[in-house]
Formats: sequence, structure tokens, C-alpha cells
Amino acid sequence: METLVATVLIVLIFMLASMILNNLFSNTIKNNTQAIDNHLNELQYLHQNEQLQLPYTEVFQNWNISIENFKKNDKVFVEFEAINSKTNKTITIVSIED
Repeated sequence: METLVATVLIVLIFMLASMILNNLFSNTIKNNTQAIDNHLNELQYLHQNEQLQLPYTEVFQNWNISIENFKKNDKVFVEFEAINSKTNKTITIVSIED
């Protein structure tokens, strides 16, 4: 009887550990924005070196990227915005144009 209880407890502990690890890995993959961050940095570089024509739109992996100029208080800003089509996560970078 003790062996059966111990076996059930061990199986439950391993199942719980497996579910926790699965959740951690899933969240890590889902929230990883390194690729889009690098791509936005590349687009900022291209814009600074006048290689992009604004307004600019692009689809990169699952991200919809838009780059636009706007004027506020006599200053010109450039907004880099990336929206993930699956998770609706948004990354926005606003820079002041010289």
C-alpha cells in the first residue's frame, strides 16, 4: 500500500513540475521580442541615414510595422510602431527628428 501511495505522489510531483516548466517555456517564447527589437533598430538606422521613405509599412514575422512622421509643438517626431497580429502586443519608439 505504501508503495502505491509513494508512486502516485511521485507521478503527481513530476506532472506538476512538467506543467510548470511547460508554462515557463511557453511564456518565454511568446514574450520574446528580441527579433522585432533588432529589426526596429535596423529601421531606425535606415531612417537616420535617409534610406527609408515615410510613411513606411511592413510585415515582419507576425508584426505589423508602421513608421510615420508627425508634428507636435513645432517639433517633428518619428514614430516606429510594431503590433503583433497574434498577441496584440505593441512596441512603440518615438524619436525627435533633427
